[in-house]
Amino acid sequence: MPENLKLDLIYFNAGGGHRSAAMALESVIGNTRPSWQVRLVNLQEILDSLDVFRKVTGIRLEDIYNLALAKGWTLGSEYLLPMMHWVIRLYHPAQVKLLTKTWTERQPEMVVSVVPNFNRAIFESLRRALPEVPLVTILTDMADYPPHFWIEKQQQYLICGTDKAVQQALGAGYTAERVFRTSGMILRPQFYAPQTIDRAEELRRIGLDPELPTGMVMFGSEGSSVMASIAERVGNSSINLQLIMICGKNEKILTRIREIKTRNKIHLEGFSREIPYFMSLCDFFIGKPGPGSITEAIKMKLPVFVERNAWTLPQERYNADWLTEQGVGLVLDNLTSIEEAVRTALTNGDLSRMKEKAAALENRAVFEIPEILAKIAKLKPAGDSVL
Repeated sequence: MPENLKLDLIYFNAGGGHRSAAMALESVIGNTRPSWQVRLVNLQEILDSLDVFRKVTGIRLEDIYNLALAKGWTLGSEYLLPMMHWVIRLYHPAQVKLLTKTWTERQPEMVVSVVPNFNRAIFESLRRALPEVPLVTILTDMADYPPHFWIEKQQQYLICGTDKAVQQALGAGYTAERVFRTSGMILRPQFYAPQTIDRAEELRRIGLDPELPTGMVMFGSEGSSVMASIAERVGNSSINLQLIMICGKNEKILTRIREIKTRNKIHLEGFSREIPYFMSLCDFFIGKPGPGSITEAIKMKLPVFVERNAWTLPQERYNADWLTEQGVGLVLDNLTSIEEAVRTALTNGDLSRMKEKAAALENRAVFEIPEILAKIAKLKPAGDSVL
C-alpha cells in the first residue's frame, strides 16, 4: 500500500458538481488513507491569466457557465462547445506552460482530475514536468461527450461510473488495465449516513402534511428560472401533494416562487447543505439531468423526473437515457407536462415501481476510488504519451 502519497486533486467551480466530487473524495481519503497528502487544486486559479472569456466579458468562464445554468441560457449549447474547444486549443501551449510550472513547484506523486476539457493540457504538462507521475481522470458525467470532453487519446488512467463510459474509453483505444469501473458516480459521504429522523414529525415541523406525497424540486446550487413554472403547475395540481423546493443561491427565483399562489403547499429553501435530510422527507425528485442530483436522488430511493430536449446540456443528455435504461425515472420532452407526468405516476403505480428499482441500485463509488488510486500508485510509469 502506498504510504505518504502526495496527490493533487484538480477541480473547478463550473456547475458545482466538480468541486463537490473533489471535496467528497478528499474527505473519504482523509478517513481511509490518513497518511496520504491530498491537496485540492482549483484549475481556474492556475489558468486565470489565460481566461479569454474574462478578458472579453469581465466574467470568469466558470461564472459564465453558472450564470447560463441559473438563467436557462442553454439552448444550442452543443454548438457553443466546439467554439469553447477552439479557444482552449488556441491557448493550449500557454496552458501547458503554466501547468508545467505548477507541477514543477508542487511535485505531486499522482494527479487526479475531476474536470473535463483540459485533460490534454494537464497530461502534456505533467509529462514535461514529472514524466513518471500518473494522471487519473474521474468522469463526473455518466458518459463522455466526444471529442475532447473527458476522454483524450493519451496514456493515462480513467475511472468511469457507467458501462457506457467504459465502452467509450475502450473504443478510444484505452486498454482494460487503464480503465476502472466504479459502481456509480461520486457522492458526498453524508448521503451514506443513516437517516434516524421521524419523517412525519419533520414534515409537520416545516408545515407540511406527512400523509401527502412529497416531491423535491432542485436545479443545482445555482437554481433555475424554470422552477417558477414547476411551482405553478405542480403546486396547482388537481391531485393532493406538496413540494420542497431548494432554490440554491438564486435569491430571485426564491422570491418569485414565494409570491406564487398555489393550491398545494410548497416549502421553500435557499442554498442548503442538508440535501440528504430534505430528500429523506420526499417521495420523488424533479430537476435537471445533472449527474450529481440524479445520483443523490437515486441514492435516497427517489424516482426522478427530468426533461431532455434542445436546452439540455449535451454532456448531460445520456444521463436522461440512463434513467430510462435503469427504470428509475421519467424523461419528458418538456417540463411543461410535469404536472400530468407526476399525477399519472402517482395514480398508476409507476412511482412505486421506480422507487423499488432505485432502492436496488448500490453506489459505493466514493469509497471504491481510494482503493483504485492505491492500485494505480503501485503500477509502473505510464510510458508513451499517446495511445
